[in-house]
Amino acid sequence: MNASDLLPAQFNVATWFVDRNLAEGRGASPAFVYEDRTLTYADVLDLVDRTGNALLELGVGMEDRVLMLCLDAPEFIGTFWGAIKLGAIPVPVNTLMRTADYRYFLDDSRAKVAVVSAPLLGEAAPALAEARYLQHVLVAGGAPGRYLSYEQRVAQASPKLAAADTSRDDAAYWQYSSGSTGFPKGAVHLHHDMVICCETYGKHVLAMRPTDRVLSAAKLFFAYGLGATGFLPMSVGAQALLYPQRPTAEAMFELITRYRPTIFFGVPTLYAAMLAVKEVESRFDTSSLRLCVSAGEALPDALYKRWGDRFRVEIIDGIGTTEIGYIFISNRPGFSRPGSTGLAVPGYELAIVDDEGRPVHRGDIGNVRVKGDSTMAYYWNKHEKTKETLFGAWIQTGDKYYQDEDGYFWYCGRADDMLKVGGIWVSPVEVEATLVRHPAVLEAAVVGAEDTDRLVKPKAFVVLKAEASGGDALADELKAFVKDKIAPYKYPRWIEFVTDLPKTATGKIQRFKLRT
Repeated sequence: MNASDLLPAQFNVATWFVDRNLAEGRGASPAFVYEDRTLTYADVLDLVDRTGNALLELGVGMEDRVLMLCLDAPEFIGTFWGAIKLGAIPVPVNTLMRTADYRYFLDDSRAKVAVVSAPLLGEAAPALAEARYLQHVLVAGGAPGRYLSYEQRVAQASPKLAAADTSRDDAAYWQYSSGSTGFPKGAVHLHHDMVICCETYGKHVLAMRPTDRVLSAAKLFFAYGLGATGFLPMSVGAQALLYPQRPTAEAMFELITRYRPTIFFGVPTLYAAMLAVKEVESRFDTSSLRLCVSAGEALPDALYKRWGDRFRVEIIDGIGTTEIGYIFISNRPGFSRPGSTGLAVPGYELAIVDDEGRPVHRGDIGNVRVKGDSTMAYYWNKHEKTKETLFGAWIQTGDKYYQDEDGYFWYCGRADDMLKVGGIWVSPVEVEATLVRHPAVLEAAVVGAEDTDRLVKPKAFVVLKAEASGGDALADELKAFVKDKIAPYKYPRWIEFVTDLPKTATGKIQRFKLRT
């Protein structure tokens, strides 16, 4: 499936997702529910056009970047689509990161304007003050302090915005993807990419329809959450819930009972936590669900079976990446193979190759490559990383797979040492570098280990300095130390004190030996 077969050469994707719903008569239909408010598709168009005009008044133009440090709230929707509509490039970033990360995102993207949800200002403010290219900050959902008020500027802006004359191959938005070493990489997506995701996964796997109501535990700044909440429902005029709080197991059940979604998007770690909640059947009502979706990390077959047995609704497991935009391998409703990732999503071609790029025999493990027209154009300002990842029309994801005789794909791990923890990438190198900043630590190595639900979490092997002694108290201290220095979800769940680490002759840590 190619964008050239679906879309005109001159195309602005905001008009396809926002304006088209009004043109097709859905202006009064609910698009988003946020706290006690319902935003219709007409409300969304008004918010988008006003936000776009507010950005124009601040000097944002074609191809300028707008950094979005936004919770799942109306400001995300308004800024994302408003920036795209005027021809600028929204850059949503992870709301769980630290000040140093935000400074990197701001400087790497050279964002002219940042839109920040007020509760995130505490961590972001030092980065905003030091950013080299930033000219204006809009604060939403609270007191703006020394910055501009998003709500005030939007309310004063014109409600009519003409879409910029972009092409289907213009840059539309960026999302940052973590790497095993070095800094995050900005994946540049084009105006046609989200449409391809909807015409492939949205249509052929979810069969999403206007009557669907969507609840996603994955946040909008993730590729997974952006599709689940931000564009898949809008592609058919369905509705979604904007939930800015932390997605705890109890909260998800409460929302399912109150909001009555038909599709729920979660990650395996959350499904395991929800299965651990007691007396769910007598306290909550999950009967509205027609489908549950899982991505972000491999779904163990035991979790799949326990969830289906208990709630009588299937979890459809799949895999997507930031670089490909959404899910490209997935099980199908009624045809899931527990423990596998499923089949190629229609519209994507897949190949499993060895380290030299040669196809492997069916059943052999190799590197998965994907060909599909939602794949990023390149990594921003990362030429060598782009060349390592893209092979013409194909992209190598870094995942190891084998394919069985029926065409199902089975996940076998990563080609690098990256970990998926609760659906979020964690670099062992970053955790190790943080641990060795502690005065008691000489060396550290971090690998993935499975918990009781067979879900991967970070485990640290730590070599202490001569004067230090290990024990539970120091282990707890090291965990708290990591939580304080980097994003808290990256901390090691287990710490094992060792006398030395296995290394190569050149001194490189052999993590594969620690994994075994």
